[in-house]
Amino acid sequence: MSRAKTRTNRCSRGAQSPRIRRADRAARLQLGALAVAVALSFVAAAALAQTAVKVPKPEEKDKAEKAVKKEQEKKAQRTSVIEFRGQSAFKEKELRSVLKEQIVTIDQYGLTAARGDDAAFFLELFYRKHGYAKVTVRYTIESGDRLVLDIKEGSLVTLGLVNFVGNQHQSAEVLFDYAVGPTRERYSKLQSKLPFVAADVEEGADLVHRLYIANGYLDAKVEKPIYHYADDESRVDATIPITEGRQYSFGQIAFSGQTIYGSETLQGQMVDLVEQPYTDGRVSDIPRRLQTYYRARGYYEAKVDATGNPEAAKNGKVPVFVSVTPGPLYHFDGLTVTGLQKLRPSYVTKRFSKFSGKTYSPELVDEKFRELMKSGLFTVLQIKPTPIGGNALRLDISAEEAKSKEVGLALGYGSYTGAIVGASYRDRDLFGYGRPISTLAEWSQRGYKWEILWEDPYFFDTDFGFKAKLSALTFDFDGYSKFETGLRLDLTRKITKQYEVGLVFSGRHVEVTSADINPILLGDTSYFVSSIGITQTLDLRDSKVNPSRGLVFDNTFDFATSAIGSEIDFVRSTVRFTYFIPIGHEPAPGHPDRRTMLALGARAGIIHSLDSKGTSPAEIPIDERFFSGGSTTVRSFAERDLGPHDMDHPIGGEFFTVFNVEYTFPVYGELLGAVFFDAGNLLPNSTDPFKRVTAGLDDMRYAIGVGLRYKLPIGPVRLDYGYNPDRRAGEGVGAFHFSFGFAF
Repeated sequence: MSRAKTRTNRCSRGAQSPRIRRADRAARLQLGALAVAVALSFVAAAALAQTAVKVPKPEEKDKAEKAVKKEQEKKAQRTSVIEFRGQSAFKEKELRSVLKEQIVTIDQYGLTAARGDDAAFFLELFYRKHGYAKVTVRYTIESGDRLVLDIKEGSLVTLGLVNFVGNQHQSAEVLFDYAVGPTRERYSKLQSKLPFVAADVEEGADLVHRLYIANGYLDAKVEKPIYHYADDESRVDATIPITEGRQYSFGQIAFSGQTIYGSETLQGQMVDLVEQPYTDGRVSDIPRRLQTYYRARGYYEAKVDATGNPEAAKNGKVPVFVSVTPGPLYHFDGLTVTGLQKLRPSYVTKRFSKFSGKTYSPELVDEKFRELMKSGLFTVLQIKPTPIGGNALRLDISAEEAKSKEVGLALGYGSYTGAIVGASYRDRDLFGYGRPISTLAEWSQRGYKWEILWEDPYFFDTDFGFKAKLSALTFDFDGYSKFETGLRLDLTRKITKQYEVGLVFSGRHVEVTSADINPILLGDTSYFVSSIGITQTLDLRDSKVNPSRGLVFDNTFDFATSAIGSEIDFVRSTVRFTYFIPIGHEPAPGHPDRRTMLALGARAGIIHSLDSKGTSPAEIPIDERFFSGGSTTVRSFAERDLGPHDMDHPIGGEFFTVFNVEYTFPVYGELLGAVFFDAGNLLPNSTDPFKRVTAGLDDMRYAIGVGLRYKLPIGPVRLDYGYNPDRRAGEGVGAFHFSFGFAF
């Protein structure tokens, strides 16, 4: 039947043999390829005549493709150029979506027999991928411009048993996961019966073969699956014959060339590779490993080649030959910066000024790259080392600036503060120097807050960081309200990537504006306090916002004295230790982390008056004391409700301890469950812990509880309930807490 006749008569895909259909399609594809090649030649010629070509960004390209598909979907659902008959397993809307490209082509350029045949072909392919192995789709052209697709679905065919013959070193369970993998990835893991798709099973057999190769079975053969249909043809069992052959491993590794570091040193860089079964992929990893090793030591142009010779293997041991050409030792010399609009180039050049004359190190470059990207000043940053002669490398940096100004609005709620509304403004690049300034105004049901913060991460172009914060706030605590204005200056220095020390100066004016607490227990109600102190932090966590392993230790020590203008004198210190322990196997890259986690925490603090006249808590003003109880301490108590009280209002103390144990586990997606145990105390006087050896643990209060966490990129949202197992007179059974961030 000719295509010309097909155009005017009722036709069907079933009327042609598969071989003729494939030949027709192959011819069309060849003609199409020729047309594309001719078109590309004109495009290439035009491109050569251009002095510059604007290449769209990947995100712009993705956005454009999504827009095209969305428009195709709309047209495919509205047009009347196509009709489906006989479908029952899928709705017409879904079938139109599957054929949206073919339908839009017909709608725009007209209906031809070839386009009708293509639509039938792709629809049949869609059905087969969903387990309808006996489906046939016939096309008919009616009235010259209307395509009718007649569908005979047949019964759904499911995949039954998958049998493996000849596997001795790989379990059938493991092989089954590979064999059904191409089908399984399209369906839920909860679906027990998978549709039979022959192409998927054959792809799965190929994955089984790759598995054997990846485990060193270089001679392994996996035959094409053999299918066994049930009598009613509703189920298919598959048999996959396997010939494993022997497993190969790495044998002697011989080095040639100027190795510089010696063969033992170089072999030490790939111990984990050569201890695994031999594969071509692992041989290819050897040059990458060694080139990284050489380049990290300044040999920027190091070349390494590795070849294996399985034919020369003895007893399965494959000899490997590695040739090394280290090249010259390079050092840093010079820097160029392009692409900046507002930010001054000196901001970038000064970050690399200490590199000049030093031996080239990609680790130093990567460290500075991450540091610059963390600033938020760039959307694109590329650093390219360029040899400039004399064994020197110039760093050519191209950058694209991010928007430096942003305005934010925030809505929130806390179980203690109530509703929260905030507005903020931030400029990351003040006057083009890369120094950020931010302001924040916030209202909550307990008060108001305003602050302005200026940051200089490179104070006077040194490795010190500097922050200056000016603030004012009002807050209604249980028992008293206050108004406070203050200035805080922080000077910090990272000693290592994980260890940071700091010097802090703080000056605050505090006024207790109203109180329901006995004035004798309040202490000074209007005073200026200035203090100077030091901080240190050792942070070994894998993430500061959502840690899954590691520990953090920090310690503060400060004192207030009249020598620096303070109206009250005291010395204060706090210490915190938190340890996160993951339980379970680390997930593979790209897979969700389903491990559970145990978190342990301990904190303590003490404040002592330097002009002590007795043991009254009034020696320290109430707003300088410690408080305990709440979402981050002992969670069976309401916020600040643990410890000494006056007329049911907490009055704080001068010494505290808190101990926390929390076990979290995945529930669904980013939702986590938690069980926890808290213990802590709050003693009224700083001298109480020293009366005897165990006095610091007197009057401990406890919490046992459960909670939920939802992980966000900026930290978890928490809902906890803590039960008080040792309730005393006047204490509640427990407390609910809704908050943001980790508890400790």
